[in-house]
Amino acid sequence: MTLRTHPLMSYRGLGNWPPVWTWRGGKGENKRPQGEIGVLRDVLSSQVQPSSRIYLIMQCEGEEYMGCVLFNDSAFCSQICELLKRNCGKPLSEIGSLEIGHLI
Repeated sequence: MTLRTHPLMSYRGLGNWPPVWTWRGGKGENKRPQGEIGVLRDVLSSQVQPSSRIYLIMQCEGEEYMGCVLFNDSAFCSQICELLKRNCGKPLSEIGSLEIGHLI
C-alpha cells in the first residue's frame, strides 16, 4: 500500500495527500502548483496539541510552497512525519509512491 492510498492518509473522511500548496512569496511568481509536484524541502510537526498535523515545504520551479497535512490519528501522523523527514530532497511523486503498508 502506498502513502497516497493508505486509508489513514485522511482527515475527517477526506484524503489528505497531496496537500494544497500555498505560495510562500519571494522574487518570482505564484505558479499555483497542484498535486504531487516539486521536491520536498522541509517537514515541520505541529507544536500545538493535538499534534496531528504536519507542515511541508516544497520547491517547484524555483519557488517555495507550504502545505499542511491533517490526520485523525496522531500516532500515525508521527510515523508519517518521521518518514517524510527521511525523504526530504526527493520528488513528491516518488514520496507518494512509498510503500507504507507496514505502518499502523
